[in-house]
Amino acid sequence: MITRDLDAFSAAARNAASDFGPATAHAAFLVAPDGFSLAEQSAQDNAYMADAAAFDAARASAQHRELQRAISRVVPAICFAGNPETPDAVFPNNVFGTAAGRYVVGRMRHPVRQREATRGDIRAFFRDVLGRREIDLSAQASPCELTGALVIDRARGLGFCGLSERCDEAGARLMHEAFGLRATLMFDLAAGEYHTNVVLAVLAGRAAVVCPRGFADAAVADAIAHLYAPHAVVCSDAEHAAFAGNCIALSQDSVWMSAAAGAALTPAHRQVLADAGLRLETVALDAIEAAGGSLRCCIGEIY
Repeated sequence: MITRDLDAFSAAARNAASDFGPATAHAAFLVAPDGFSLAEQSAQDNAYMADAAAFDAARASAQHRELQRAISRVVPAICFAGNPETPDAVFPNNVFGTAAGRYVVGRMRHPVRQREATRGDIRAFFRDVLGRREIDLSAQASPCELTGALVIDRARGLGFCGLSERCDEAGARLMHEAFGLRATLMFDLAAGEYHTNVVLAVLAGRAAVVCPRGFADAAVADAIAHLYAPHAVVCSDAEHAAFAGNCIALSQDSVWMSAAAGAALTPAHRQVLADAGLRLETVALDAIEAAGGSLRCCIGEIY
């Protein structure tokens, strides 16, 4: 099922067993911020990006290296070299995604990001080293920026796909099929939002972080929060702006977000995560966040 019908999706989601697959990834991959700088094309529809003067390549590189070191405590984490011609490549989860036995290559909206999909080394890693079958969506017409646009509950096989200039309905359907999901809900993001994973996270199949201001229809945010209640963090505008929604569970007992996001999270919301059995881990990423994404955007998952 892939639908805009909130009631139909909610009914299917409530009945979906937690047997679709592992709730968290087996490993993670990153791409180094080599040549880290403002991507003018991406800035056209990413309101979170800072101006060029705020980009500090050396600080971004050091923080990214610390991110890899930190998450490697809970999951194997490999890092591919960056490329100055692809300044947004530090956010690889938009371009490469995985599911059991396969890997998916997304279709990026902006030409500067479309270059990332041509990387032979990353494709060869999935194809030749891991033996994954390729599903290549990069050459078709509809934008579908993978797990930037599509937040997935891997335990239950549920997709939450926010539509924007980075993903249309046709792209959502292609991703639903590529990841083999049981049910996907399509909905419009609020004006000015570019990716779903900035306003929504599903954590280890049993908790959610929802930023209502990022949804065009508040009823969608409410329904998702209800689906994961009582383990649903409903973010304030301040938490949203600090990238609290851009978080990820990398193990059954840990949730990761940037240090700025963690500092913005209220004590009550920290307790919601703790009650769900999720230990909060943070890494300083203010330099990376100048590029309009945060911790979750930096992490590609290997299932």
